[in-house]
Amino acid sequence: MNLSTSAKLTRVSDAVAAGTTAVNSASIDMTSFGAVQFIVAMGVITTGGAQSVKLQESADDSAWNDLAGTSITIDDDADSQIAVMDLITPADRYIRCVVSRATQNSVVDGIIAMQYLAKAEPVTHDAATVAGSITVLSPAEA
Repeated sequence: MNLSTSAKLTRVSDAVAAGTTAVNSASIDMTSFGAVQFIVAMGVITTGGAQSVKLQESADDSAWNDLAGTSITIDDDADSQIAVMDLITPADRYIRCVVSRATQNSVVDGIIAMQYLAKAEPVTHDAATVAGSITVLSPAEA
């Protein structure tokens, strides 16, 4: 299996400066995919910060509902770490990631979505957020 041609990558949130407000990612349309993985990259977290990540779904891309069992608590000493959430066979068409930030400032370095279990391959990465992709098989030394 080649991830570059079987999984679609989309950057669903740019970096967000230190703050205590929630960060909602852009939504992902799951029409042609059976699963999605969100990778949340955290930056600096101020001691005492209360952070968590969760997934939400929507049938119409506007009314959102939390998905049970998808919440991950991020400790205040988890600077520069990532949280990874996989959702397989979502019930609704649209999925997004939410980073809750409270009590003290925390930075979100960005959120990436990788959709997989595609109904048709090869897939095309999101042109607006992915600058390029390459697959190399046993290259010679340069």
